[in-house]
Amino acid sequence: MTTAAAHAFFTTSAEVAGTLIGLLFVAISVSPERILGPDASEIHGLRAGATLTAFTNALAVSLFGLVPGFTVGPTATIVAIVGLLFIVGALIRVVPAWRAGRMKLGALGFLVALLAVFVIQLLAGLGLDRHESDAGDLQTICVLVIVCFLIGIASAWELIGGQDTALSHVLIERLQARRASRGPEEEEER
Repeated sequence: MTTAAAHAFFTTSAEVAGTLIGLLFVAISVSPERILGPDASEIHGLRAGATLTAFTNALAVSLFGLVPGFTVGPTATIVAIVGLLFIVGALIRVVPAWRAGRMKLGALGFLVALLAVFVIQLLAGLGLDRHESDAGDLQTICVLVIVCFLIGIASAWELIGGQDTALSHVLIERLQARRASRGPEEEEER
């Protein structure tokens, strides 16, 4: 399998990425002060940056996959390195907020997911650089483009204030609601 064989995938992915980036900018422009303003929480700015990074990663890989004669290996490698640098910068940025108790580490799950994507993409990109016809590495990169869309969409959902519907979040909410509904006497009996 070659990059040319994935042409239809990269065409569709580039269109999807461009559309999602446009929608992200619209969502941010509707309430920029909540997301990027001076009073915005650190997590909102970080989430917006991570969403843009995920979508831009998918866009760059897809567009360069469409260039005749190119393989996506070098592009996947370079944008994975840029993505890893984003994560390092994001972590440096959130440490003061975490130390001050303004942010919980659990809120950074999207960064962990992006970290995994960029590490795997770096390895697959390097593999594709060595062996341009490696179908496994090309498929891995294609799957990671899709994963970037899913991470970006989930992050954008939370960015605009959508309810976290992850199973762990739902279970924790239910447990907290159950504890809150019990009286103080019931809690002391346990």
